[in-house]
Order: sequence, then structure tokens, then C-alpha cells
Amino acid sequence: MQTVFLLLAAILGLFLPQIVAAQGTIYLTSLGSASTTNTIVGNDAWRAADFRTGTNSLGYTLNSIQLLMAPASGNPSGFSVMLYSSGSVPGSYLGTLSGPNPGTGGVFAYAASSLTLLPATYYYVVVTSGTSVSNGAYTWSITSVGPTVSDDWRPGGFFGSSDGTSWIPYRPNPFQFAVEATAIPEPSIAAMVALGLVGLSFLRCRK
Repeated sequence: MQTVFLLLAAILGLFLPQIVAAQGTIYLTSLGSASTTNTIVGNDAWRAADFRTGTNSLGYTLNSIQLLMAPASGNPSGFSVMLYSSGSVPGSYLGTLSGPNPGTGGVFAYAASSLTLLPATYYYVVVTSGTSVSNGAYTWSITSVGPTVSDDWRPGGFFGSSDGTSWIPYRPNPFQFAVEATAIPEPSIAAMVALGLVGLSFLRCRK
């Protein structure tokens, strides 16, 4: 049994550097570009922007989506940031991110929870609110400059909808946002060997 504990400690030692090294990276951002205009957001004015992930073989853990917002007009409420799967337009709903009310304007971060992004796959950032634009609207900033990307991530298109179902292209106006994610590391060969040794030792102890 002592051998099992020693091997478990060895495995922890092998994995711990990977865990400590795993941290969020901004893979795509247009937040640093000058804003040229903005687009309104309400429950009758949905907006979406898509992006493609990089080629890390195990994919990525989504940490947050950051949006550059201008001050809201009127009294909107219920701002919502969601992730959708991709097709020619936003596909299936995947989850809602948590974050503040962006009514004052500025850069706002919306945290993801247990959302994994597949490699080389397109996803949509979809935003809406709980009120119609006649009661007031949130405003998502727009730039004329394409985003900065790294590690083979790619920007996509921009879309609008009156109901979150029927979408039309919103080109060529890039909505300003950033994607922060963590590349999922592959387990080292040494760690997998150690795990196998633990299994063998456990079986021997049972016998």
C-alpha cells in the first residue's frame, strides 16, 4: 500500500507543473482598436459574432468573453451573453456566461463555466437582453479594424436578428470583443506510465 501512495505522489508531481502552467490566454481580440460606431442590443435586437478556435488537439477551456460596450440608452435590463455552436448562422445554445450589467459602457468580462471548445471549430458569441429597444438599448461597440489573433484562431462574421432565430449578416462591421481560453494540455508519457504502475500496484495489493 505504501508503494501505491508513493506512486500517487509521483503522479501528482508530474501533473502539478501542467496545472500551474495552465492559464488563460487572449487568443482573439479587437478591444484595442478605435471604435467607429456601435450596434443596439435588446430582446428584439440580438447580435452575434463568430470565431474559430485554434488547432490544440484536445481543444480549449473557455475562460471568458470580454465585450467593449458604449453607454446604454434608456433603461434596458437583463443583458445576456451566450455561446452557440456554429453553422452558417448561430446554431445550438451551449451555455450562458455570467457577468455585470454593461449599462455604463466600458470593457466587461463574462465568465464561462464548464464550457469546452473543440479544436478548429467555429462558435458564436450571442448577446441579447430582457427588454425591447423601445424601452432602452445596450450598445455594443464596432470597429473598422479586424481583430488580433494568435495560435491559428480566426475571426468570423457578424449577424443580427429580431428574435434570436432568423439571422442576417451584419458585415462588414466587426463587433468588439475578446476570447480568453486555456489550451487543454496533453498528459505526458511519464504521467501515463506512472498511472499504469499505480493500477498494477493496486491489483497486487488486492491479491
